[in-house]
Amino acid sequence: MKKIITFFVVLPLFVACSQNAVTGRNQLSLIPESQLQELAVTQYKSFLSQSKVVSTGTNKDAEMVLRVGTRISNAITEYYTKQGKGNILTGYKWEFNLVDNNEVNAWCMPGGKVVVYTGLLPVTQNEAALAIVLGHEIAHAVAQHGSERMSKEMLAQGLGELVNVATINNQQVNNIFNTVYGPGSQLGYTLPNSRKEEYEADHYGLLFAAMAGYNPREAIPFWERMAAAAKGQKPPELLSDHPADENRIVKLNGYMDEALKYYKPVK
Repeated sequence: MKKIITFFVVLPLFVACSQNAVTGRNQLSLIPESQLQELAVTQYKSFLSQSKVVSTGTNKDAEMVLRVGTRISNAITEYYTKQGKGNILTGYKWEFNLVDNNEVNAWCMPGGKVVVYTGLLPVTQNEAALAIVLGHEIAHAVAQHGSERMSKEMLAQGLGELVNVATINNQQVNNIFNTVYGPGSQLGYTLPNSRKEEYEADHYGLLFAAMAGYNPREAIPFWERMAAAAKGQKPPELLSDHPADENRIVKLNGYMDEALKYYKPVK
């Protein structure tokens, strides 16, 4: 009897796992990407309506954000189309906005909804470093890390939900979306894997920046500046969903030779 119960608990996990076309890693995916993109559009519009968006028509920094983001999105679209994997970007309608906010941050929601905060720019200092950040955030989206984290959050809330995932109502999905993308997501269950996702985003983000014509070597001084800006105030890696800066830099150096193969400077 126990074997039968185990089978019906484990079977949905097998069905819900698939190989990611970007990373090649098997991922748990209980939420369709199309549904995530719909949620992202709603949340993105809501965020912009409550924020001070900097106009690309009057501000050079906003123009730079749009330019860098467009180059990266065009480069990866061309790359994956040539690879026969153009469906990776199905449903993507890219948007790049600079928001007046002192926080050192940037993010990309499913479907290519990107925001850069003005507080990040004193740390990036140049266009190539901004490309490193945008490549990283875009890599999170195209590698479907959002779907993976939402699926793990559903597991954390109880395996019983797996059986009814096809009929899960919009409010439940919305709540989980807000938990994953909002501040204060749970420690413990999701964070060890989110650090794995961070390294994946570093890896593929470096490649994406290089494909767009930006020098991937800029990643190292950028993260050194990020470490200096933190002034030792970051929490230990064990309690953080991001890798320690020194560990990230070691990994980035390991990815550098591969990234340089894609690098052709912007003219």
